[in-house]
Amino acid sequence: MSLSLTHRHALAIGASLLAISLCLPGAFAQTGPSLEPDPGRDVVVIVGQTIEETLPQELARYGSVVETMSSEEIREAGYTDVSNALQMEIPGVFVASRGGPFSYMDISLQGSRTQDMLFLVDGVRINNRLYPGTITDTLPASMVERVEVLKGGQSLFYGTNAAAGVINVVTRGYTDDFDGLVSAAADTNGGYHVDGYMRGKLGPGNYVVYASQDKASGFEMFDNVQPSSTNRKRGYDVRTIGGKYRLALSDTFSIDARYQHNDADLEYLRYNRSFRGSNKRDEDIASLGIDWQATPDLQVLVKGYWHDWDTRYTDILNSVLPPYTQTVSSNNLYWGYEDKGVNALVKWTPGGPFEYLAGYDYQIYTALDQVWNVQQTKEDVQAFFGQIRSTDELLTNGTFAAGVRHNKTGGATSTVWNVSGRYDFTPNLYAQGIVGTSFLLPNAEQLFLLEVGEYLGNPNVAPEESTNINATLGGQFNAGPALSWSATYFQRDIDNLIGGCDWDATNTQACEVDRTQAFRGIAPATLLSDYAGVYYNVPGEVQVRGFELFGAADFGNGFTAVASYTNSKSEVDGTNTQIARIPEAFAKISGQYDADAWGIQANVLWTGEQRSIVNIGPDGPDPGTAPDPVSINYGDYIVVDLAGHMFLDAEQTHKIGIRLENVLDEEYATRVAAGVVDGGGPILVSNRGVPQTLRVTYSYDF
Repeated sequence: MSLSLTHRHALAIGASLLAISLCLPGAFAQTGPSLEPDPGRDVVVIVGQTIEETLPQELARYGSVVETMSSEEIREAGYTDVSNALQMEIPGVFVASRGGPFSYMDISLQGSRTQDMLFLVDGVRINNRLYPGTITDTLPASMVERVEVLKGGQSLFYGTNAAAGVINVVTRGYTDDFDGLVSAAADTNGGYHVDGYMRGKLGPGNYVVYASQDKASGFEMFDNVQPSSTNRKRGYDVRTIGGKYRLALSDTFSIDARYQHNDADLEYLRYNRSFRGSNKRDEDIASLGIDWQATPDLQVLVKGYWHDWDTRYTDILNSVLPPYTQTVSSNNLYWGYEDKGVNALVKWTPGGPFEYLAGYDYQIYTALDQVWNVQQTKEDVQAFFGQIRSTDELLTNGTFAAGVRHNKTGGATSTVWNVSGRYDFTPNLYAQGIVGTSFLLPNAEQLFLLEVGEYLGNPNVAPEESTNINATLGGQFNAGPALSWSATYFQRDIDNLIGGCDWDATNTQACEVDRTQAFRGIAPATLLSDYAGVYYNVPGEVQVRGFELFGAADFGNGFTAVASYTNSKSEVDGTNTQIARIPEAFAKISGQYDADAWGIQANVLWTGEQRSIVNIGPDGPDPGTAPDPVSINYGDYIVVDLAGHMFLDAEQTHKIGIRLENVLDEEYATRVAAGVVDGGGPILVSNRGVPQTLRVTYSYDF
């Protein structure tokens, strides 16, 4: 029997209140927290951070909203990968995984599309310039020191893809004291996990080494799977190994070398005819940096990096009807890319009312794709940027900064700027904000794709340009429990949005006009007859308007609670239609109690209306025409997670953790598309969210 939305809401709220109420009697029975360090938990001091690593914290001081999630928060909640942690924890970030852990995902940051957000690992970009939507599906949660989310346009320091913000995954940090951890886990989706790390001093420097393996048979990822699909559970096998070493040659000069290798076999199945479908990944992320305090006033960082992302794609299909026989659609086909480049960043603090940052980026992108016919696959980018900042000598209760960046690649150039600041009216009330411009360069498919019957790239397509505003008012109250709150208004106006001829049904006429133009010497008649679409800059302006509310409470006795709500309208000017796959509203609530020897927490995610345009409607007026597009709402769902942990010894080195994901076993969709019944007519097919899953973890901290 299915529950109505009202009943589900009541059940979810009841489950959350029950979980929290179990904590409250013990929570309020505790005395306030001791000011002395907890003897059961060592305080780990991270050393050797560069100006690149401290940049997000500095940007927060000058008006950017920065959310930080620590490794302890990730581990105590029992998250498998980074995307799941982002989904349930970070305010303003919406994540919908297509197939559970270690999968492609739709991600929206304050009403953005996936490609409007830049994903970094230790400052190295992961969503490639030529393939900006790949993000990552190979990042286990175990290797994370912290996750930093910078909201609002951040193209000044980070370049393309940072129009809505940046997510930076920071791997385990350096320490002078030796420590480490090993853990093992298993879950009810046929999954297991092992990981470990250790770090400390070695010779004249500091080191970190870590490794992990995650493997699962998975769950059925489609709701409308057809009999012709004999492989239905989407599994994964992800192995990660990494290490880094910081050599301090003096108090003012150090060299930092880092390397991480991800090796994965990730299943990507079809709702029908699927016999085998996999991406075998081989990914390397490496960097070598020099951090030099040239004078007491001048700090210099020069960093070279290399990111290699290789995939072998195999797709073997069954026949539509029994007896099922197999045909090879794709056999070990290669697609991948390589990024390499040099970043330089200089910080000058001469004293007085201002300090200065200046930098240079040089990046080379190469790609090869045997799955899609992408003709040209190499590009280089150069950028110069600088920022001036106020100091405490100019303003005692406030800060401001202003900067500009000039980017040049191929036939496209873009110059962006931003101004940001923060002012503390009182110790309990502040205002901060950032306003500026950002850009998104066209990707390889949009520029160079030549695929008969699919899309035709357009080498003349212009970069997207956006104007961004983030404004926040916030504060805190210390009477009774410590309360903090903030309200953020955000907006983006995007010009030259890059789309295709079926990007939006409202742009059909513009598409037809665009398709009559000759691209690469191909006659208009050939375009109209042979190509389903052409990439082009969508007429009009895309407008994003929204707000985000945040509140947190610390009762001083082990009990804390956090709540956030995000509402956004993302639409093409004049259409009054939300851009596909971006929810109009979502909310996150969590309550946590830490009793020192044990702890428990509950997380609730509510997603409002979320629509996609799907061609499953009745045929048009002419016989044989394609089905009409239909707007499908696949949002309006609630996901509740519970997690708990308990230390098994007084020294708190042995710990058991339990996580129950999707407590209510909510059946919800993370993406919808048109499908076909085996041998029949059209159907709606949905990617399923993770079903109710129990995960148990043991860890040893040394």
